[in-house]
Amino acid sequence: MSTENDNAGGGPAPSGPTRCGFVALVGAPNAGKSTLLNRIAGGRLSIVSAKPQTTRFRVLAIVPRGPVQILLVDTPGIFAPRRRLDRAMVHAAWTGAADADITLLVVDAARGIGPELREIVERLKAAGRPAMLVLNKVDLVTPQKLLPLAGELNAMLPFAETFMVSAESGDGVERMLDAIAAALPEGPWLYPPEDMTDLPERMLAAEAVREQVFEQTHQEVPYGVSVETESWQDRPDGSARIEVIVYVEREGQRAILLGKGGARIKAIGAAARKVLEAELDRRVHLFLHVKHRPGWAEEGERLRALGLDDPK
Repeated sequence: MSTENDNAGGGPAPSGPTRCGFVALVGAPNAGKSTLLNRIAGGRLSIVSAKPQTTRFRVLAIVPRGPVQILLVDTPGIFAPRRRLDRAMVHAAWTGAADADITLLVVDAARGIGPELREIVERLKAAGRPAMLVLNKVDLVTPQKLLPLAGELNAMLPFAETFMVSAESGDGVERMLDAIAAALPEGPWLYPPEDMTDLPERMLAAEAVREQVFEQTHQEVPYGVSVETESWQDRPDGSARIEVIVYVEREGQRAILLGKGGARIKAIGAAARKVLEAELDRRVHLFLHVKHRPGWAEEGERLRALGLDDPK
């Protein structure tokens, strides 16, 4: 997979003492967690969209920083669940936080403190685990508003560190990474130095398609789809032939996805193929199929295919 900065994997494993640990990104939907993860990883591992509730499962970025291997986990945004899928997503977020050495609470500084954020802070406080505060999107807020916001959140829960960053521009991210690297426990690296993520390529292909569904459709359609890679064939010429199924809950959503004469699904496939070819550094032949499957968001089988545990 191609990368864009020096944080990404590919170098030799360090000699001498090393550190390694898991760092979970948690927060309300649309706080910028996925943008931050992609910024640090130097590549597109997690879907980024202006629409909330985009990330559905745990995404791991393996980030070497000197003798330290930071295992950065992007989790779904935490919100009030309604469907079985929603409950599985929120469960994945809290499981990621519980398993981490450090929890980073990512806050949209422009949005401030709302009921969802208050509930998250209270749950982190009850857990009693090490947590750091990341005020994101600081480029959209005046300094006069940032300090009171940081003070109010630290009064609710004393954070070990507070960072002010812009995931979009990268401002403040390096200082944050230095502090995280210093706080992780001593121990051997858990992944080879060349690895960038533990996500299988089949899931990366499905996520590339789902990202384009979010980008090119509106209203309820993105939340009514489940995307799965049905087959993957490595061809003798080095290219990959990938077939992906897009499941929809309602027949009307299928018509919207297909578009007039199949124009929209062709555009979604073309854009996803371009992303995959850049990520995989190989030619991709991508074939999309849209199928009507009512109630997929309540099916345990579909949740497991998405990489989610089913809390029922």
